[in-house]
Amino acid sequence: MQTHPFQLSRRSALLALPVALCLPRVGQAQAPAPRLQSWPLNTPRATGIHDLAPAPDGGVWFSAQRSGHLGWFDPRSGKSELVPLGNGSSPHGVIAGPDGAAWLTDGGQNAMVRVSWPGREVKRFPLPAGTPYANLNTCAFDGDGDLWFTGQSGYVGKVAVRSGAVSVKDSPRGPGPYGICATPRGDIWWCSLASNFIAQIDRKTGESRVVEPPTPRQGARRVWSDSRGRIWVAEWNSGNLSVHDPALGSGASSWRSWKAPGAAPQVYAVYVDNRDMVWAAEWGHNAMLRFDAGSEKFEVIALPRPSANIRQILGRAGEVWLPESGTEFISVIRTA
Repeated sequence: MQTHPFQLSRRSALLALPVALCLPRVGQAQAPAPRLQSWPLNTPRATGIHDLAPAPDGGVWFSAQRSGHLGWFDPRSGKSELVPLGNGSSPHGVIAGPDGAAWLTDGGQNAMVRVSWPGREVKRFPLPAGTPYANLNTCAFDGDGDLWFTGQSGYVGKVAVRSGAVSVKDSPRGPGPYGICATPRGDIWWCSLASNFIAQIDRKTGESRVVEPPTPRQGARRVWSDSRGRIWVAEWNSGNLSVHDPALGSGASSWRSWKAPGAAPQVYAVYVDNRDMVWAAEWGHNAMLRFDAGSEKFEVIALPRPSANIRQILGRAGEVWLPESGTEFISVIRTA
């Protein structure tokens, strides 16, 4: 286990101070700085950790893309467990379902996969017969309890959880569907990395309504909703962190964008925590970003291991969890 104080530069990331730095925040005279804590996975084989999600038992699930497993990490002991998902498995995304199970997008099996917890029973939901390789990416539950998912080959689909039926539709403009999220109202939004847009799904028909970001060829990679239903977008190509407010329509006035700090940033993932603080993974400078929408200020957390390659970001109250796909580490930023 490794613990690091909140860092503001790449150099300071190499100098682990014995106490956390304290930084002023908007509306506060002084607040304790978040702390970064990290663990190596310590598994019998390299997992190819890709995405993660906090589990209901206090552990953390992760998708082991290279080895074909659902991983479970226990931060209390630092130990990990691997649950095999089936022949040819190569999971990309993982989230916690309202049923307390882990749900994964398994590109290797061209199927959605549910792993009950703590029973660890694996059930596959294959895409409809004849569906080409979808390159399944990520998934999110809507307000009715159904699961929606993206496939980078050009598909958006749904698992009707009560019946188990799986349906798939061609995405607008073909390849590119990537990140996906649910709003507090239970609506579903997704984004296209290759085709440079975000879209809202009509939950009755499964059709997608495209919303154009104002920055051309921005490479919208992942999306997340805040408590107001605004959609935050990680723009890989432009290096912007952007937000779209559906309440303001779909034109340019419904958008705001901020360039991430540093030269040639690459913003991969975005997550909004329980306090509406926006977090982003920035690969160009091997850093995590914390963005305060009120002050419109970025704070930079330099990561202590080179090429950490943070992909999905998820969390629970007071914790922001990070999969280091480049290092086989799991990290958490504690904000309580």
